Amino acid sequence: MSTKSMFEREEIGLGHIAFSPSRTTIETAFYGNNVRKVLDLKEAYRMAKASSGTIALDLPVYKPEEIGLPDDAQILLFNDGETVGRFAGARIILGEKGVVEADYAGILREAVYGTRYKKMLHTQAYIGLDKDFIIKANLLVPETYENTMYNWLLNFQYINDFYNKMYTESVPIGNEPDIYILSDPDWRDSRYPNGIAYFDPEHNCAALLGLRYFGEHKKGTLTLAWSVANRNGYASCHGGLKRMVRKDGKKHVMGVFGLSGSGKSTLTHAKHDGKYDVTVLHDDAYIISTENGSTVAMEPSYFDKTQDYPLTSGDNKYLITMQNCGATIDADGKMVPVTEDVRNGNGRAIKSKLWAANRVDKLEEPINTIVWLMKDHSLPPVIKLEDPVLASVMGACLATKRTTAEKLLKGVDKDALVFEPYANPFRTYALSEDYNKFKALFEERGVVCYIINTGHFLDRKIPKEVTIDIIEKIVDETAEFKNFGDYAGMKTMDVEGFIPDFKDQDYVELLQNSVENRINYLNSLKEFKGGRDQLPEEALAALKSLLK
Repeated sequence: MSTKSMFEREEIGLGHIAFSPSRTTIETAFYGNNVRKVLDLKEAYRMAKASSGTIALDLPVYKPEEIGLPDDAQILLFNDGETVGRFAGARIILGEKGVVEADYAGILREAVYGTRYKKMLHTQAYIGLDKDFIIKANLLVPETYENTMYNWLLNFQYINDFYNKMYTESVPIGNEPDIYILSDPDWRDSRYPNGIAYFDPEHNCAALLGLRYFGEHKKGTLTLAWSVANRNGYASCHGGLKRMVRKDGKKHVMGVFGLSGSGKSTLTHAKHDGKYDVTVLHDDAYIISTENGSTVAMEPSYFDKTQDYPLTSGDNKYLITMQNCGATIDADGKMVPVTEDVRNGNGRAIKSKLWAANRVDKLEEPINTIVWLMKDHSLPPVIKLEDPVLASVMGACLATKRTTAEKLLKGVDKDALVFEPYANPFRTYALSEDYNKFKALFEERGVVCYIINTGHFLDRKIPKEVTIDIIEKIVDETAEFKNFGDYAGMKTMDVEGFIPDFKDQDYVELLQNSVENRINYLNSLKEFKGGRDQLPEEALAALKSLLK
């Protein structure tokens, strides 16, 4: 599937999916005589390296020619100021209750007018890495933000002959137009001191205004691409997915869903000490076909935290760029980064596709297992969900904690338990669409569902080694599951040191509170955003059946 770049004259105008006030205002900005088009990745690298404030580290990019960079390419570091994470409060999504296009049309026009006083850079990339799903996206940023442009091209798939051919051979997705994203990090409006991320998902366009952090550009682009996928027969996934082939040849495809810091990258890239032949699709963004269960990666690279990677870590060999990290001179007189979040939380880096030598862009084998990664101290390390309705609704009530990847306003408790449906805060469509798609995977395609707690059980942290052992037992089919108390449709596995005691009334009360919190959350969706995210009554009934 591919998007459409140009339209016949009789198609241009009101009533066509490609044209709305927002879309037309944003796209028009790309054609000014102050706009320079940059499609060559090597040119983007040179521009980013020369951009004021960039630090060229004395660290070479590994095998740069294989990822389209000059032979002498260095790892580039560029830092933001106060804000070093995404800000959910900036997101304005056309179609949600209370969001009226006319209220923002003037803001968009004024923002575009403001760009006439700047030199602007226009680049393009592909989102989706297989002819089954490959769509074109456009980004417009001001000069001095060459690093944003370069990172965007590295994170997604830069234009080259191989992917041009794939795009040409892909079947167009009806009249879905290409994605257009306008970014002006220097935009200011006293009404929006933290900036705005405005989305018109039905017309595949967005404006990122007053937002410097690269993650806003990455997830803003994925927001629109996931919307296209949702409209065209795919379940959109924020998580990791890999295939593990046992020694006896049996294959197991597992998807893990979680927010940043949940362990999804760690689990996706775990090598399992050579027990399996492991193939990685991606650790952050992919889509599942509702027709046949196959999966497609949305991007080639990895936007990873640097918190757990000291300077001496071998994984740093695969860095291409870094954001919001320190720098220093080492004993050899070389300019090197200071990682481990010394400068600030949420230090980031883009790692090349070569980080996982076992990478593929598509898996034909249908997905076997879906894992909801949660941080809920009422849950043991693993729960097996045998009822398709309960499996899907627990994904809709995925419990977690906020991380340094997000900018939080004062007074917001970063340690509070929150619900993030399917670990995807970037949804622009009704939650029921995800609910029904995942339910169908469990009910019709026989996908097995688990909850894996990567946080604490009661007051004890669950080590990643325990989690990996659980996954291996699932793949080896040696996991011995038993009833989870008298909770119908739920089973658990005994893990030493983490066995729930249902004779402990304090624990039972804690567990019941966890269920009630989920019920309250689903009830709140009946009013939130005008009830757009309300789920079917069967979802609420499945949770109520757990009350004792």
